[in-house]
Amino acid sequence: MKSIPLTLREYFKHGIVLYDGEFVFDDSEAIVNNKDLRPTTPLGNLWRNDFWGSNLSSNSSHKSYRPFTVLTFRLNYLLVGGLHPVGFHVLNILLHAIISALMIDMFAILMGGLSYDEKRSIQNLAPKTSLLAALFFAAHPVHTESVAGIVGRADLLCALFFQLSFLSYCRAFNKGSDRDDRFSVQWVVASLLLCAAAMLCKEQGITVLGVNAAFDVLLICNVDVYELSQRLLLRKTTFSVSPLFQNGLPKRLALMVLGGISMLYARWKIMGTGPPAFTEVDNPASFAENIFFRIVNYNYYYCLNAWLLICPWWLCFDWSMGCVPLITSAADWRMVWLMLLWCFLIGLINQALCAQDLQKRRSLTLALVLLVVPFLPASNMFFRVGFVIAERVLYLSSAGYCLLVAYSVGQCCSRFPKYRKLLCVSMMALLCVYVVRCALRSHQWHSEKTLFTSALSVCPLNAKVHYNVGKNLADRGNTTAAIVYYREAVRLHPTYVHAMNNLGNILKERNELVEAEDLLSKAVSIQSDFAAAWMNLGIVQNSLQKFGAAERSYWNAIRFRKKYPDCYYNLGRLYADQQRHVEALNAWRNATMLKPDHSLAWNNMVILLDNTGNLGQAEAIGREALRIVPNDHTIMFSLANVLGKLQKYKESEGFFLSALKINPNAASCHGNLAVLYHRWGKLELAQKHYEMSLKLDPDAPGTRDNYNMLRRKLDQIKRVDCPAAADVRLI
Repeated sequence: MKSIPLTLREYFKHGIVLYDGEFVFDDSEAIVNNKDLRPTTPLGNLWRNDFWGSNLSSNSSHKSYRPFTVLTFRLNYLLVGGLHPVGFHVLNILLHAIISALMIDMFAILMGGLSYDEKRSIQNLAPKTSLLAALFFAAHPVHTESVAGIVGRADLLCALFFQLSFLSYCRAFNKGSDRDDRFSVQWVVASLLLCAAAMLCKEQGITVLGVNAAFDVLLICNVDVYELSQRLLLRKTTFSVSPLFQNGLPKRLALMVLGGISMLYARWKIMGTGPPAFTEVDNPASFAENIFFRIVNYNYYYCLNAWLLICPWWLCFDWSMGCVPLITSAADWRMVWLMLLWCFLIGLINQALCAQDLQKRRSLTLALVLLVVPFLPASNMFFRVGFVIAERVLYLSSAGYCLLVAYSVGQCCSRFPKYRKLLCVSMMALLCVYVVRCALRSHQWHSEKTLFTSALSVCPLNAKVHYNVGKNLADRGNTTAAIVYYREAVRLHPTYVHAMNNLGNILKERNELVEAEDLLSKAVSIQSDFAAAWMNLGIVQNSLQKFGAAERSYWNAIRFRKKYPDCYYNLGRLYADQQRHVEALNAWRNATMLKPDHSLAWNNMVILLDNTGNLGQAEAIGREALRIVPNDHTIMFSLANVLGKLQKYKESEGFFLSALKINPNAASCHGNLAVLYHRWGKLELAQKHYEMSLKLDPDAPGTRDNYNMLRRKLDQIKRVDCPAAADVRLI
């Protein structure tokens, strides 16, 4: 499907400042369905649950522990009075603006270092480079996902506390004693606390310790890494560590190491049951049996991440499920990209270590540190991650890339002054391209429809993309088109059980029961604990009158999901079809115990008791149901029918009228209210509601028969002044 193109002005209106977008993709689980955002949920739950609202001790938890981020979601919920995405988007935009502004100071320190005058104040020694780098960072299109996707709040908050931790560490050298080890322990501790806060927003925050350590060694202690390595490797001269001790470096490193270990230990203990369990679908390279090709594919992922920074045009919300085919042969042409990446990195490292200018070596080294260190948690080097590529994890690493670009431009301007104007124009053009790309990409993040369809051209082999497009079409009622995308998802990934389940559901609704049964049976054979597929298989088997198989499928679903009210409801329907009334009532009662507002289960209990002549029980159940779901018109309607049969006409009339107030166009409700009036002797009101029912549904045979009976009675009354008895039926 192709979305209708908008004008550039409309893209800018809905794109760059994306404040009116919807909740899309992961926002559904992290925000819309996350009970930790609700004021009724105790605040303590934020510290026991993961980012998605699941208990951390659960084996199904993703173990993403980000309570500070969830707390900001909860504050958004309170401030805007509910789940209104505008407030969530506005805060994301403000956070990105603040981070971009703080990047100017951070870049200036990394490029120029700290200069001490008599007041020992930080001097901004690289204003042009830092400003240009901050502009690149503010406009880089790879950040669109973090800003436009509300769950990107975790990356934004993590980056903010990352910056504050770094700046606090720098502040430790602003004021000191007259001794040689001039630094403030208080500011170092404050930096560690801010690092912990960054970790409570997203796990990546701990990497600021690596940046702080590199900054300390290279700029505070003035260690020349190249000279040091030469002395140690070639043993030309002895290396004295006394200046480092005089500067207090070991103390600071010891504080950071101790703080980092404490944070990691606390994080491990909080995780509870160990690391999350990811599947081959999430990260196929990590499941490669050959360790050589596993490393090769990891490096290919690094190439793709680097390409997203250099040329952020091909952006996708999800890069899993075949989007990036694995390299399985040394003859694969993509091996060229690996060699190019490492040649480029080796060249940069060579410049960072061997350049004649000491300041150049330090600047390049720190820019590389800022590029590489924040990316390490996503590199698969220390543990398996649950994604192939994720644009959000590049939010911090992109700062290092922007700094490298800005520094390179500055060096070119210094070396080639003739081309300074051309370079300036080129940089302005690049910034404009970034802005336009941000506008286009932000528009794609405006809704799930535009987001999912935009990925079809980027990752046509990604089964999840086709699945999400199909799901979005199905949610909007276009099941015919949804079937096409679900079939393609299953073709691309033959074991994609969720696509099979959704496709089976649609085919079930279209009465294509045999194929639906085949698909759902295959889904549960692939994933035996897929409770939803078991339940849907039971529904299909019930429709095919395979009652024994359907009952087994329902009980399998309940075995794998203990609290499954919808399955108990469908099990009750199966028992009702088999005239097993007591078991049906018990199943529906279980459904209402697990989900008290399960109106379908309540209503079916009332109807079954009514049909079996247990009017007293039906009345009691109906009244109990309305105490829990007071505004459900279907239960009002069923209870009104029961009360009418019990000749409690006044109460019955009240429930009929209440039901019609909620749903005034219900033809059956008008028809049964007319029957009530007919029995009650209020013939004019009966005639009125019969006519309203027939107007809404002219083909209702029961209403037509009862109305004709009333007409004959009215004609008879006109002829003789004596009312005749009438035998009318409830519709």
